[in-house]
Amino acid sequence: MSVHRSPKALLACAVAGASLLLAAVPPAQAVDGPAPDPRNAQAMRDMATAMSVTAKYVDEREALKDGYVPHGEECMTNPFGVGTMGYHYVKESNWGSKDPAKPTALLYSTHKDSKGRRKLQTVEWMSTDRDQDLKTTDDRPSMFGLPFDGPMPGHWAGMPKHYDLHMWAYEKNPAGRFHNWNPALTCPKKNPAAKSTTPAHAHGH
Repeated sequence: MSVHRSPKALLACAVAGASLLLAAVPPAQAVDGPAPDPRNAQAMRDMATAMSVTAKYVDEREALKDGYVPHGEECMTNPFGVGTMGYHYVKESNWGSKDPAKPTALLYSTHKDSKGRRKLQTVEWMSTDRDQDLKTTDDRPSMFGLPFDGPMPGHWAGMPKHYDLHMWAYEKNPAGRFHNWNPALTCPKKNPAAKSTTPAHAHGH
């Protein structure tokens, strides 16, 4: 029997789930992939802030309402190895933000549920590479005590060379909560006849 839940109930579940996820963060040494030092009180507070602020975006409609706009491909495959990442919904006014309460992008699942909605998977912060030179890294930002990935080329037309940091807050990532690619996910096979107009995703690894 299906049970109907109101948006408020879904939000409450998301907030509760976020609290449980944070409580379950093990010491950094025990985590596969990058992870904040649990002794870093500021990093723990910032993670909690990011989770609580983005919990409402489990409802994709809330993200659209708040100015997060879909960009690029619905699913991106790691050109350097295994793993994928989902559909980027970007809020341009948050570009360059290193505020845990103002992520630049929300990443949603490629697949939609029975109601045509996508599942929130990842929260991401993006910052422009100051000199647009992929060989220099003196302006690399950091959050949660972790360095951003990059610099890397833009992922769609008009996007500059940049740094970014992913937090898989709403989808388990075996490579680590802050690893950019998720090896447990794959992109659906593309129709050979369909040609993408989006540049290849040369994301840092």
